[in-house]
Amino acid sequence: MAAEEQQFEQFAGHPKGVYYLAFTEMWERFSFYGMSALLTLYMVKELLPLHADKVLGLAALRHGLSFNGPMSDVAFASIIYGWYAGLVYFTPIIGGWVADRVLGPKRTVLLGVLLMAAGHAAMSFYESFVFALLLLILGSGFLKGNISAQVGTLYPREDESRRSQGYTIFATGINIGAASGPVTTGLVAAIWGFHAGFAVAAVLMLVAMVGYILGQRHLPDPKPPKSSSGATAREKAPPLTPAERRRVAVLIFVIALTFPAEITYPMVWSIGILWVDQWVNLATPLGTVPSSWFAGMDSFGSILAAPILVALWSWQAKRGQEPANVTKQGIGTAIVAFAALLFAFSNLGVTQEHGVGAFWAVAGWLIMGLGWMYYWPTTMAIVSKAAPPRVASTLMGVAFLSPFAAHVTAGWVGSYFDTMSPSAFWTLDASIGVVGAAVILLLRKPLIRELDGAPEPAR
Repeated sequence: MAAEEQQFEQFAGHPKGVYYLAFTEMWERFSFYGMSALLTLYMVKELLPLHADKVLGLAALRHGLSFNGPMSDVAFASIIYGWYAGLVYFTPIIGGWVADRVLGPKRTVLLGVLLMAAGHAAMSFYESFVFALLLLILGSGFLKGNISAQVGTLYPREDESRRSQGYTIFATGINIGAASGPVTTGLVAAIWGFHAGFAVAAVLMLVAMVGYILGQRHLPDPKPPKSSSGATAREKAPPLTPAERRRVAVLIFVIALTFPAEITYPMVWSIGILWVDQWVNLATPLGTVPSSWFAGMDSFGSILAAPILVALWSWQAKRGQEPANVTKQGIGTAIVAFAALLFAFSNLGVTQEHGVGAFWAVAGWLIMGLGWMYYWPTTMAIVSKAAPPRVASTLMGVAFLSPFAAHVTAGWVGSYFDTMSPSAFWTLDASIGVVGAAVILLLRKPLIRELDGAPEPAR
């Protein structure tokens, strides 16, 4: 009982565990986004033109992906980034199964941290580039869904508003790491080279592990089911009830609705960095700003938005006017589409490289971060609240299937960047988000009724 009381000990109106989880995820996202900010630039500027022959397995990988004929380095880098970022979001379903059925969430998260640290370290060598990506993909799968699911277990299932706030606090940790990671690794890479930047990410993964260990007593630790002999049960779990199966089906559909936003928004992390590098004027009185720094600009926008949104939603909740989480998904998708349209508008008529004012890029990235805070933490809150408890971690892993499919698709869409004008490309990207927002907002009322189990007034 004492352990349970400690798990839910409060600080500033929320369980202490949520702050430890946010701290851990902050450093994990620091390392992930710090590496991701360099990945496309590293491939296009250094790895592919100068050292491709040293990388074990790279030639076979390029051949396997070239089913439409030879690809430019930009196209190949975009597709690799898309598959890497996509698989990072696919493997959480494996990690969720391992946590639910074998190791439990705490041990699974720690294993993920160690694998990711090894992967970032392996990025520091040309030869192990492909192997490094595999380690990072697997490690993230063990970590991402399970640490997100643990946030939800800290709150009563019926407390939707405070649960959403808790996920917003957690998302703020994500965004602090995501904003500071690219700045740090980008600066280190600019001074000492790409490999030094990747090494920084490895060190910070170990900091994430320390933070998670320190917060153990404030976190729930559900154990996998045991057999009569005391060993971890591996037999088939009892089937879900018809009501639970219906709820799972609705949740999967709600998760799928994030697909358009997850194409439109993450494009800034791959093609967006190349666009900034080629078209945006980065000169300042103190010198040229590294283009990789923009990989964290959207997260800075999310950080700025978080306290405003928490206050706004709390104010609306007290008056019974807070939008349902599904509605927030639609609003967020529309916001990221608008940000992509800003990029398209800024490049209209610009034919000279570095001719786009930095203001347009900064504004677009900040608005992307605002949109993400509307649609992704609320999606996590929906899944956490509505998922049947015995498949909660697995369904949180399923939630990451939408970013998986979207990132792979975004890699394919991004491969056309060097065959289109920048304005046309960003208009295409924005149109995907516009369609997604329209679908969500049109379907929000029946989805809200299904998730709440009773009719809900229009909002």
